Amino acid sequence: MTDQLNWIEKSAEIPAGGLQRDRMAAPAECQALAQALDILKVDSLSTNYRINAIAGDGYRLRGTLAAVVEQACVVSLEPVAGKVNAEYDVEFFPKIDAPEDEEEATILGVADVELLEHGVIPVGRIVYETLSASLDPYPRRPDAEFNWQDPKAGEPEKSNPFAALSKLKPDR
Repeated sequence: MTDQLNWIEKSAEIPAGGLQRDRMAAPAECQALAQALDILKVDSLSTNYRINAIAGDGYRLRGTLAAVVEQACVVSLEPVAGKVNAEYDVEFFPKIDAPEDEEEATILGVADVELLEHGVIPVGRIVYETLSASLDPYPRRPDAEFNWQDPKAGEPEKSNPFAALSKLKPDR
């Protein structure tokens, strides 16, 4: 996953006032993304993000991404153009203490929390995961129609062994 967008920021190089950056995926990165996401094409991908130091020796990565993609229609398999606009918000800490009540932690709805490994913030992985989660799961062309018919529907019914028995039963 991170091979497609090898965008990282080293925490040691983030200034005290934070780091603001705009990035755009190169054509080769777009092609690798499309292949990894199993879609037809990623025409463009750009992101704007900010990283700030936060309490507890952590860092907060907040950003938005914009992508133009092409997916296969779920009905006709023809190309369907789409746009993705999404936000991400992730906190990185060198050590994560698991909360005693897991349910309470997920209900709070705060930023995702990840482990800061080797002082590296994997911006590319976060962008990839956000794009992947934001794609239309069922892309469909507006004019696509599903006209499937059961091939067995036109066949006469096969004889039912109980139909012969019902004919022997006297009428009441």
